[in-house]
Amino acid sequence: MQITQTIIQFPDIKLQTRDAHKLRGYFGNLFKEHSPLLHNHYADGKARYAYPFVQYKVIDNIPVLVGFQQGGELLVSLFLKIKEIDIEGEQFPVLAKNISQKHEELSVNKQLFNYNFKTLWMALNQNNHRKYLKLKEGAKKEFLNRQLQNNILSFYKGLSFRTSERIMAVSQLKEKQTKFKDQPMLGFTGGFTSNAFIPELAGIGKSVSRGFGTVNLIK
Repeated sequence: MQITQTIIQFPDIKLQTRDAHKLRGYFGNLFKEHSPLLHNHYADGKARYAYPFVQYKVIDNIPVLVGFQQGGELLVSLFLKIKEIDIEGEQFPVLAKNISQKHEELSVNKQLFNYNFKTLWMALNQNNHRKYLKLKEGAKKEFLNRQLQNNILSFYKGLSFRTSERIMAVSQLKEKQTKFKDQPMLGFTGGFTSNAFIPELAGIGKSVSRGFGTVNLIK
């Protein structure tokens, strides 16, 4: 299945990785009347529980917006008009924008792909976090491999791609303590190998609209 991916970068603006959620808050509020795809909330305040078609990231200190399918169309129509970005009262003039749009072919079992995470992968919710902590080291790795498989499958389903092939993933990860919404959380750095293709800078796992779980394809 072929999908369209749009990436907009603001190379003259420097932010911290943790500022990604502030980007999401700023743009989501600025364009809240246009589409729930921009902030994953409907007009009545209810959350949109689906894979986010617009994702806000800070990669190597550069603000990056990633859109899939109609999310990419929104990026092109709205964000190219942006003259400044406001992060908690600090205004950053937008002097340059880099935009790229490409078509990617989602596939499983064509070859093996090596990935690393450009941002922390949030693999665990409250329930499986407790399960994970009780496991021994070898079992923890198998547990994370299954989480990767499930995350990739969720990404595919979110983009309406169905496959009968079995998704495999083998991880090489390290635990890292972090904070999310002022709560301590366990994230992961490192990478994995899979027989499933994931486009560059796509997010998998929890909170991908805020920049977590951003995948880098090692070529």
